[in-house]
Amino acid sequence: MTEENFQKYLKLKEIATPFKALLFDVDGTLADNIYAHKAAYVQAAKEHGVDLDPDLIDETAGWPTVAVADEISNRYNVSLDRYEFAKRKSAIFIAEFIQKTQPVEFVRQVLYDFAESRKIGIVSGGSRSTLNITLDVIQVIGKFETLVCAGDTPEGKPSPQPFLLAAEHLNVDPIDCLVFEDGDPGVQGAISAGMSWVRIDQI
Repeated sequence: MTEENFQKYLKLKEIATPFKALLFDVDGTLADNIYAHKAAYVQAAKEHGVDLDPDLIDETAGWPTVAVADEISNRYNVSLDRYEFAKRKSAIFIAEFIQKTQPVEFVRQVLYDFAESRKIGIVSGGSRSTLNITLDVIQVIGKFETLVCAGDTPEGKPSPQPFLLAAEHLNVDPIDCLVFEDGDPGVQGAISAGMSWVRIDQI
């Protein structure tokens, strides 16, 4: 860990200490893989004749893939089948990128440090099958008590529903939860859920 990231780790650990439950996003927060997700989206879109601006993936960080597919359809005036597109994007990501995923070390270390003394939840807009592989690759499997992902709630981020479901699973009041995020939709969801939050990319 670089000195800069070590300082970020110390700051995050200090912020996390008062809370009973820590809820972590995965892509871009625990896993350094946003570039790979962007590449998979661009490749899947290209198969439909869409020259996708990868910045759209930053804007929709944390959204379920089916919701991103709808947004691509709206912006590029195409009719994507949201489920087929999501399946194809995931297939590309798993085949070409997932095994190369690196952890965001200064965030993962906070999770490791508190795994025994706090309730730990994972809250992501990704699919359960993809997330289980990612979490295995970055060595987080077995370190959390609940995983809330795409399809577990009627609405995904920026809705508070995924965060509230995680708090319910952990039997912790939302006010006692700290959310680790790297995007606006997740932060909006955390705020709506009545939880504290920290942007790991702005620490």
